[in-house]
Amino acid sequence: MPGPQGTATSPTAHDRLGRALRDLRISVTDRCNFRCVYCMPKEVFGKDYAFLERRELLTFEEIARLARIFSGLGVEKVRLTGGEPLVRRNLEQLIELLAAIPGLDLTLTTNGSFLARKARALKAAGLKRITVSLDALDDAVFRRLNDVDFPVAKVLEGIEAAAAAGLAPIKVNMVVKRGENDTSILPMARHFRESGHILRFIEYMDVGHTNGWRMDDVVPAREIVERIGREWPLEPVDPNYPGEVAERWRYRDGSGEIGVIASVTQAFCRTCTRIRLSTEGQLYTCLFATSGHDLRALVRGGASDEDILAAVSGIWSRRADRYSEIRTSQTARLQKIEMSYIGG
Repeated sequence: MPGPQGTATSPTAHDRLGRALRDLRISVTDRCNFRCVYCMPKEVFGKDYAFLERRELLTFEEIARLARIFSGLGVEKVRLTGGEPLVRRNLEQLIELLAAIPGLDLTLTTNGSFLARKARALKAAGLKRITVSLDALDDAVFRRLNDVDFPVAKVLEGIEAAAAAGLAPIKVNMVVKRGENDTSILPMARHFRESGHILRFIEYMDVGHTNGWRMDDVVPAREIVERIGREWPLEPVDPNYPGEVAERWRYRDGSGEIGVIASVTQAFCRTCTRIRLSTEGQLYTCLFATSGHDLRALVRGGASDEDILAAVSGIWSRRADRYSEIRTSQTARLQKIEMSYIGG
């Protein structure tokens, strides 16, 4: 199917606050084999939870078509998320389709549980880089957090397999929750400090409405940097690109760098360039959105590429989201879309 008209020359879409559309996150499944307490708590996502039927999911061809259309609006980076994206069967086929789109930086976020056996196939299909979620090195803490008794050694094995396959640089994301895994901050920094991988610490966020979020559970990014800096002195590093969400710090002894993502205590809404496509084709302009826009109906209803491009452009041009800048105890209790549904 031909791409949208004007892909090479179409102006970049901008929202009401002047933010460009650069990044597309695509959730390929709402399912996950973990039940992390801050994302898919077992008491909500139990055995009887009704996940989406296969017919409701966008097909790989539909996803690739939409990605081509988004590239015509200025999107430069596509990240595949979930749920856990590697639980979707034959994901390599989607990666091949997306890798064929000129100019796209294609990456994926995973919990690492299937990475040891999937890394080489993902690389061969055209995946460029990978991010692995890992919230502790202590096996007991990690098993408690994932709540399915999955061993940390298997995730570490997956990280090494990804490195060997050439999916680099690897980023390792740690969500920090006070009283749950904040004692793992220094052990994680110590383990990855000279590994060549980039460790990033993420403040525990009020995504969705099932994780029992409280401000008291947030370990501020500044505190994380101070804890690590007392052990291994750090210095700030300039962002890699405009709108980068992670604040970068490097070890003064040259042994690597870390990042901190402070979406609670140091909101970065004003530079946000991200839009999110859910598993069944709902488009969300914010991670903390309460509603989306149905693109699947357009795709399956016979809309042309130009029609879809115009619809997405209109959605983005009306965007004025800045949730993290206006967060209050009241807004934090809104019925927001679950992170497991639209990705992190």
